[in-house]
Amino acid sequence: MTEYYFHAEKMSVGYQMRPLIEKIEIGLQKGEILTLIGPNGAGKTTVLKSIAGQIGLLGGTVYLDGRSIGGMSGSELSRKMAVLLTEKLRTELMSCEEVVSTGRYPYTGHFGLLSAGDRAAVREAMELVHVTDIADRDFQRISDGQRQRVMLARAICQEPEIIVLDEPTSYLDVRHKLEFLSVLQKLRREKRLTVVMSLHELELAAKVSDKILCVNGRYAGKFGKPEEIFRPGAIGELFGISTGSYDEESGGMELAAPEGQAEVFVIAGGGTGRTVYRSLQRQGIPFAAGILFRNDLDYPVAKALSARCIAAESFEPVPEALLLEAREQINACQKVICCRETFGTYETANAELLAYAERSGKFKRGGIRSCQK
Repeated sequence: MTEYYFHAEKMSVGYQMRPLIEKIEIGLQKGEILTLIGPNGAGKTTVLKSIAGQIGLLGGTVYLDGRSIGGMSGSELSRKMAVLLTEKLRTELMSCEEVVSTGRYPYTGHFGLLSAGDRAAVREAMELVHVTDIADRDFQRISDGQRQRVMLARAICQEPEIIVLDEPTSYLDVRHKLEFLSVLQKLRREKRLTVVMSLHELELAAKVSDKILCVNGRYAGKFGKPEEIFRPGAIGELFGISTGSYDEESGGMELAAPEGQAEVFVIAGGGTGRTVYRSLQRQGIPFAAGILFRNDLDYPVAKALSARCIAAESFEPVPEALLLEAREQINACQKVICCRETFGTYETANAELLAYAERSGKFKRGGIRSCQK
């Protein structure tokens, strides 16, 4: 227990004495980021509220720095933990700066008067998340994304040791998602801030997290490092994906492949084929792809969207049997699309396939190379 800064031991959570998730085991070192992932309604928010003390535990104990959170006073816990959940904060006629300033209340005493040091902490937090330009604006009259960043500044100026966040990037655009998570990483490195949060963006969870907890059902699922969690097939199983696919290695999510036998053969590689594959998918045209090495940028998309993906082992010569299989597939297709102008030293097999397609009349140089019929 004491080897972890944050530790949940056999934690059971739920409502009205009815367990939702039982026997949750989590262990984090100081300065680590834990992300909860799982389907909507799986219990992620309930776990976070229970950790934050907003919902009483139905079993087990949550320890912070070796002490049970349940044994801490409200003021003591507020100095150690900041919480940013999805509930709307009631802020009538408050400016953004005034909202951020409420994060200093654990330090201001009964009268809530801000010292010069408190005001400096507020300014620093607002600068960190780039909301100083809206400091004087009415909190209720800004966008959801701006509101989320203001609330993060409020949590930061509380100067906690651990921060609990529920879907903190939900209302942010791409730029501010990246800035938001970069701020968390900066605080993790410079102040050893421990972060426990939930995210819907799996690709971001895999990049920012030190640990991942899978949440779905009565018992919490796997807990470990991202590379231990994002194994082939794991996300499909966790979310019950039956239409389309998610590739754990690339973080790519694709819609369902067109049904039927391949009508088009696509020669690509080096990332040149992905837009063509997706265009064919949008048109509902089944296609075959090859020959691709398994470490090629095109491979995950081709594997997900093609009726047949002919793939060779990386860094190995292409076997004659695969070349023969690709020729047979070209024979069965109506035409060939080539996304390459030239081929590299180790791509002689695809150069041969293109020449074969020209001889068979299914590809013409200078003709249509797009995916349009």
